[in-house]
Amino acid sequence: MPEWLNDSLSNPQGYSATVMAWRIASSLVLGAGVAGVYLWARRGQGSQATFPVTLVLLSVAIAMATQVIGDSVARAFSLVGALSVARFRTVVKDTQDTAFVIMAVVVGMAAGANNAMVAVVGLGVVGVAAPALWPPRRDSSLGGAEVKLKVRLAASQDVRSTAEQALAIVAVKSSLLEIETTRQGGSIDLTYRVRLRPDVPPVQAAAELSRIPGVEGVDMRRAD
Repeated sequence: MPEWLNDSLSNPQGYSATVMAWRIASSLVLGAGVAGVYLWARRGQGSQATFPVTLVLLSVAIAMATQVIGDSVARAFSLVGALSVARFRTVVKDTQDTAFVIMAVVVGMAAGANNAMVAVVGLGVVGVAAPALWPPRRDSSLGGAEVKLKVRLAASQDVRSTAEQALAIVAVKSSLLEIETTRQGGSIDLTYRVRLRPDVPPVQAAAELSRIPGVEGVDMRRAD
């Protein structure tokens, strides 16, 4: 075997192929455990289909990186510099999702450093705690819920008072959050924070507002 190829395949940490395979495989299993806990805790709620897969692959990648770094500080800084080239632009909207990302990193690091027991115990604790601590599932109907309501009005017509009168009928309370001009000043967007009446379906509320002359569009979504 050529010397350059032998050097590239050498293992400076002295780990056997069996040990490395065990650590990477254990990170795969632990990452799948993190993804399983995430899906169990978030059951019944919407989530990105690729997010659980990302948790598994992230655990494996961190386990590999931990073995590459070993005890070398120089290698650690080199790896950080190499990874800084990547730019991750996907925003994790839920802070609890961020906690599971960190959990995947930790279990991968534990597997790569041959401390799988730490990952197993920690994953067990999180598996028990996460479903219990997750917020109650919210009714998807939006009835009686607080929503952000955006109403687009034609700038050429004075229909704000009429729209707010209709809003008072379908909502318990409402407060204006912002005003924005769109379409080069041809339309005005009014954003309200609204608590709908429990007996008024959201579809009906949107329909009532849409029927007002001068209302060009209605957008309703659950408030954060």
